[in-house]
Amino acid sequence: MPERIFISSVQKELAAERRAVADFIRNDPLLRRFFDVFLFEELPARDQRSDDVYLDEVRRASVYLGIFGNEYGAADERGLSPTAREFEEATRLRRERLIFVKGADDMARDPRMSDLVRRAGNQLIRRRFTTTSDLTSNVYASLVDHLERTGALRTRPFDAAACQGASLDDISPDKLSDFLVRAQRVRDFTLDPDTPVDAALAHLNLLDEGRPTNAAVLLFGYRPQRFLLTSEVKCLHFHGTEVRKPIPSYQIYKGTVFELVDQATDFVMSKITRAVGTRAEGPTAPVTYELPPEAVGEAIVNAVAHRDYTSNASVQVMLFSDRLEVWNPGQLPPPLTPEALRAPHASIPRNPLIAEPLFLAKYIEKAGSGILDMIALCADAGLRPPEFLQEGGQFIQRMWRPMTPQVTPQVTPQVTPQVTPQMQVVQALVGEMSRQELQQALGLRDRKHFVTAYLRPALTQGLVEMTSPEKPQSARQKYRLTPTGEAQAKALNRDAARHRPVS
Repeated sequence: MPERIFISSVQKELAAERRAVADFIRNDPLLRRFFDVFLFEELPARDQRSDDVYLDEVRRASVYLGIFGNEYGAADERGLSPTAREFEEATRLRRERLIFVKGADDMARDPRMSDLVRRAGNQLIRRRFTTTSDLTSNVYASLVDHLERTGALRTRPFDAAACQGASLDDISPDKLSDFLVRAQRVRDFTLDPDTPVDAALAHLNLLDEGRPTNAAVLLFGYRPQRFLLTSEVKCLHFHGTEVRKPIPSYQIYKGTVFELVDQATDFVMSKITRAVGTRAEGPTAPVTYELPPEAVGEAIVNAVAHRDYTSNASVQVMLFSDRLEVWNPGQLPPPLTPEALRAPHASIPRNPLIAEPLFLAKYIEKAGSGILDMIALCADAGLRPPEFLQEGGQFIQRMWRPMTPQVTPQVTPQVTPQVTPQMQVVQALVGEMSRQELQQALGLRDRKHFVTAYLRPALTQGLVEMTSPEKPQSARQKYRLTPTGEAQAKALNRDAARHRPVS
């Protein structure tokens, strides 16, 4: 018999958060096995006072999940709001109480609600949240902890379980700090980049009795594949439309989930056709890819974030002459189907504790809109709609490359001939640019790949030079074209002009 969860308060202020938590619990493959959710709004009309109804439901529930906002609500003759009465009743009956407080501080909170928050804090551990995704992640961790303490769950979910053989020494402080800097910049995440490793992991629910979880190692480990071998990503490039040996290009990437996504995306983007314009319209030559970079990244991050990490299979990214296929081990969680992905749908992550940091770093969104964005991007680019398949324990995402255009004497294709990575650096470099600016101009995400395959060859061949060669590791280091590089840039611009369409 599932345990009943009472989600507190009927305040309009928290309606979206309450609904999101209820939907999350009902759709999560693990939590829905153990819990049933009560939402006051879902009750049919009845001849009974509303305060009697919700207090009866508190008595029926085994878990009281309190979501506290800024508003206090209408007070009764005792000065208590419905939320305060619910909390008092759950306390009197000694129910499991899980309290989540909206906001990083209490500046805008009703003084009476602030008092309730303090009273709750004096009796139990409460969690603060700022976004709905932050809330659902904390709810997930708290409910899993409850199931373990009550003995209902004897084996923790993969992402929440301690990584066998790993310790805090296997977590990279630099990778964790870089993540916190990015999360603070793109999502206004409140945790300071200088937060100690153990405190930061605890805040992100990535510790299991003081040990780093599988999710922690995959996200921030020095060498995640030392502990989780099949978490690598295999990238293959075929010139035809079938899997055939010998394989022209085959790379196996290792690293954190962030690094895997970046490396695999860069692999694809370096193999497909790029249309490079001239600087006539601005200081930087415009670059257009045959497949939308955002759609490619979405497919790959989906595979890495939502794969079944208990499988012995790895994520595979395969580029054919007519399509891109991204395979990841695992089934879509019910009620999702390949067809359902084409309509608005809830986000049901297989690995919530991996998905949450990916969301905070803006690699994914929590609204279930990623697949829809991929479909829209392909449509905007004039491509066939992407396909989604479930075959043999693998989820497959397929994106179609554009058909080769028919060329007539009057019209030439709007692409420049294939150029080497170092020549792409020459095309992108304007004035003096930092490594970050150059990498961004080329649309590349993985720093190591950019330096090794692009920047270093350009330096070695004398096309590019450092502005401070005496300090090669300087944080203020920038790069500029040499006279040889400038001559090559002019030649590339002339060639691009010759390949512009004839009107």
